[in-house]
Amino acid sequence: MPTHKLMGGKLNLYKRENSRFWQCSTFLEGRNRRTSTKEESLAQAKEFAEDWYLELRAKARAGTLKTGKTFAQAATVFEKEYEASTRGHRSPKWVQGHKDRIRLHLMPYFGNKVLSGITEGAIQEYRVHRMTEPEDWNEEEQGRPWKPPARNTIHNEVVTLSMVLKTAKRHGWLETLPDTSDPYRRQSKVEHRPWFTPKEYKQLYEATRQNAAELKKKRYKWHAEQLHDFVLFMANTGLRPDEVKQLEFRDVEIVTDEWSGDRILEIEVRGKRGVGYCKSMPGAVRPFERLRDRERPVDPDSDESDTDGVRTAPPEPTDLLFPSEYQKMFNRVLTDAKLKFDRNGKARTAYSLRHSYICFRLLEGADIYQVAKNCRTSVEMIEKHYAAHLKDMIDTSLVNVRRERDAQGSG
Repeated sequence: MPTHKLMGGKLNLYKRENSRFWQCSTFLEGRNRRTSTKEESLAQAKEFAEDWYLELRAKARAGTLKTGKTFAQAATVFEKEYEASTRGHRSPKWVQGHKDRIRLHLMPYFGNKVLSGITEGAIQEYRVHRMTEPEDWNEEEQGRPWKPPARNTIHNEVVTLSMVLKTAKRHGWLETLPDTSDPYRRQSKVEHRPWFTPKEYKQLYEATRQNAAELKKKRYKWHAEQLHDFVLFMANTGLRPDEVKQLEFRDVEIVTDEWSGDRILEIEVRGKRGVGYCKSMPGAVRPFERLRDRERPVDPDSDESDTDGVRTAPPEPTDLLFPSEYQKMFNRVLTDAKLKFDRNGKARTAYSLRHSYICFRLLEGADIYQVAKNCRTSVEMIEKHYAAHLKDMIDTSLVNVRRERDAQGSG
C-alpha cells in the first residue's frame, strides 16, 4: 500500500488496494482521524490532505473539535446487544438485515464520525448521498444503469441508524437524539392490500381444483391437491402464511359453533404474535378433513410418487398440515388465471388470501373488533388497510341524513 508522510510525519497519505482514491489520516486530540480525499491524483490529494489537517488543528485550538465515541464503536455495541436481546423473538434474517445495512451503507458513511456530529442535517445529507449517483459508477463495468434505492430502503437504513444512536444514548455517549424523520416526506397514500374479490376468489379456487384434476404429471398430483386445500383453508381462517407453515394436526380441532350450530375449526396458532387462537369459517372444515384423510408421501418434497414405490402413510398428530412449499405452483395458477396482479399492479401472494378473509368478513357485516381479535391484529390496522376501501363499511343511514324543512317556506 503506497504511503506518504506529510506535515513533518504528522499526516499520512495512503491508497488502499481496492480503492481509486487517496486516504489521509492523523492522530489528534487523543484519537485517530481519517477521511477520503476523493482524489485520484497524488498532487491534488496532498493539497486536500494538508488543508484537512490544518482545519482540524484550527478547530482543536478553538475548542470546537468534537471528540467522543464514533458511530463505528456504537454500531459494534448495538449489533452485539440487539442479537443477544432479540434471540428467540426476532428471526435471524431480521437481525442480519440490520447488520447488512450497517456494513454496506451506514458504516462507510458514518463509520469514523463522532456521534455528536451526526445531526439532523447530517442524516438528511446521507439521504441525499444515497439518492445521488456515485461518481465512480461505471455502467459498462456494472452491466446496468445506476438506479436509486427505493424510498422504503432508505427508510429502513435510517431506522437502523436511529437504533444505533439510541444505543449510544443509553450508554451515555450521546446527550440528545437527533430527529431522524424525513423533512420532505408527506403523508403517504394508504393503499388497499392486494386481495381477491369474491368473484376472483371463486375463479381462483376453481382454477386450483382444475389444476389438481387435470395435472399431467402424476408425481405432482399430491402437491396440487394440497394447494387447492391450502387456498380454501387460508381464505376461511385468515391465518398468516408463516402461521399456517407451523400448524400441526394436533393444533386443529373440529367443533360445533355454539352461535350458529355449524361445524368449524378451533385452531391454536403459533406465529409472529406468539400463541393465539382462531375460529374458522365453516368452509375450512372440509379442506381440513381432506388434509387429515389424505395419505402423504414419507418425503413430500420428493420428485417421485407413491406409484414409483415410495411409501405413503396417513398423517400423525405432530405432522404439519402443509409440509411442502407451493409457491411456484401457486404463482403459475395465478398467472394462468390472470389473477397474479390486482388492478393497481400489485402482485398477489399467499398473504392475499388472509387479506381476502378479512375483507369478506367486513363485507358480511362482522364486528371489526372480533375480526381483529380472530386475526391477531389491531382494529387500527384493519381500519387503515381494509375498512377504508370497502363501500359496505359506509352506513348510508348515518350519511344520507336530511334536515326536515319548514312546511311554510317550502311553498
